[in-house]
Amino acid sequence: MTEGSVLTIILSMLPCFVIALIAGRFIIPWLRAMKAGQTIREIGPKWHASKAGTPAMGGLIFILTALIGTVVLCAITKTWTSAFVFAFALVFGAIGFLDDYFKVKKKQNLGLKAWQKMALQLLASALYLFLLYKAGHMTASLWIPFTAVRWSIPIWVYIPFAVFVIVGTVNAVNLTDGVDGLATGVTIPVMVFFLVTALSLHKAELAIFPSVLLGGLAGFLCYNFHPAKTFMGDTGSLFLGGAVCGLAFALDMPLILILVGFVYIVETVSVIMQVSYFKLTHGKRIFKMTPIHHHFEMSGWSEVKIWWVFSGVSLLMCVLAYLAAAPLR
Repeated sequence: MTEGSVLTIILSMLPCFVIALIAGRFIIPWLRAMKAGQTIREIGPKWHASKAGTPAMGGLIFILTALIGTVVLCAITKTWTSAFVFAFALVFGAIGFLDDYFKVKKKQNLGLKAWQKMALQLLASALYLFLLYKAGHMTASLWIPFTAVRWSIPIWVYIPFAVFVIVGTVNAVNLTDGVDGLATGVTIPVMVFFLVTALSLHKAELAIFPSVLLGGLAGFLCYNFHPAKTFMGDTGSLFLGGAVCGLAFALDMPLILILVGFVYIVETVSVIMQVSYFKLTHGKRIFKMTPIHHHFEMSGWSEVKIWWVFSGVSLLMCVLAYLAAAPLR
């Protein structure tokens, strides 16, 4: 790929930012007209009740932007690897859309049944990994961060492990989407990491998707930052989870998710700890509420402070992840 093409990829985030801003002007009123308002969980913080009716499924803004940007750039550069990763994320976005649709239709905070979401996610993950492996983009080996070491394992062991990682990470991103702009702010540094890493590893074809998504997320944040004019919904959060995992496996570095996905992991672990401790002690809690961003919220932190701290932690962990990948460059 020429230097001109690489520059085009990097600069693509700017028009994508503008596209997302424009798309929001049309999509948000459309969601209001469709009465796609968010139903607030009864067990959530009581002050979130004021957010009821805020248009959900706003993730369509950055999904549409990423679709346009990916197709245009792939056509210009004549490489379609990023389109394949986008398609994988889109499948997860579609699962989230179905979930959101049923929530809106039933006017309650319940969408697809848990087993239905799990089955669709497992199927999508297994198919993606199989196609990646067959296309030669993924090896049945685990690169160990901070080293140049790869640990080869049998493919029949690797695939189930990878499916578990994908489904776990995607749902961790979903848990992170709990206060205004949080999942957006935490994921922006992750996309920067994948963009820079793809370019530094001379895999510019995989830099297209994170670049256009980065622009789309920045534009979406203008509507999603506190006080949010729209929420991304499961449509957006599952898409983002698919994007993060899709890029990690396409670059053949799944263990990097431990670093770039640190905030997602902490959010999930906080829930596991809370539920386990609650059951073991018959009603006692470690945190005031989980996921952990709600604990800080109930401790007096504003949503804006939570956004800055969590996004900052994500940024620092992504810098650490970039340093961890140094032996590969």
